[in-house]
Amino acid sequence: MPVVDLNGISLSYHDKGTGDPVLMLMGTGSSGRVWHLHQQPALVAAGYRVITVDNRGIAPTSECADGITVPDMAADVVALAEHLELPKIALVGTSLGARIAVEVAATRPGLVDRLVLIATRSRQEALHAAFDAGELELAAAGIRLPPRYHAASTALWNLSPRTLFDTDKAREWLDILEFATQPAGPGVLAQMAIVDDPGLLAHCARITASTLVIAFADDVVTPPHLSREVAAAIPGAGFEVVADGGHYGYLEQPGAVNALLLDFFGHR
Repeated sequence: MPVVDLNGISLSYHDKGTGDPVLMLMGTGSSGRVWHLHQQPALVAAGYRVITVDNRGIAPTSECADGITVPDMAADVVALAEHLELPKIALVGTSLGARIAVEVAATRPGLVDRLVLIATRSRQEALHAAFDAGELELAAAGIRLPPRYHAASTALWNLSPRTLFDTDKAREWLDILEFATQPAGPGVLAQMAIVDDPGLLAHCARITASTLVIAFADDVVTPPHLSREVAAAIPGAGFEVVADGGHYGYLEQPGAVNALLLDFFGHR
């Protein structure tokens, strides 16, 4: 994966395929390589050029431990598009990546032709505020939870009951999550410190790109009713709910998500 010096940092990205460019942004603590499991191969096979990004905070991109903002990361996206000489892009983001994508689309309307926001929310509910604050405190204190407990709590928070109570799928997920890095490094900690933007819906109202918002029926982190509020704030935005998916729904239900992406982008 190439690393280039842009916007005052070193930025890591992956570029595969030919055709119309689709730039994809991951959520808090996640590498752009997560898209390579399901979404990137489907889009490349359909004739798209797919660019995935390691947001600032995710090595080998600069960690920026002194602080990260959504406008910082949006500026990184714009700088990368300019570096790759992309006058127009389709932009896809999930969770924190969706917030970055909103910022890019609202501030650089000439750059973003199509916009897909996955697992996004308009605001924090009380549960989100309490959980986010507690998770940040644990990470900042360098506390390492017992790996099996960490895996189980991460699964409960991010997966659908359809996955959690399928014995084989649950065991597979728990095995993977048991080896997830903890405590968070300084770059991820800086990402975790980003707070929800109270002006998000005002940004959404400025978006002119053709937009699709995708929610997952069993997502408690970014529940469908809060995703629907985002869609309602964006002029002309479409809204879809994928069944049997939690916050990681693009991994749990990749076929449904890929079909929505390809249909929205004009290829089946």
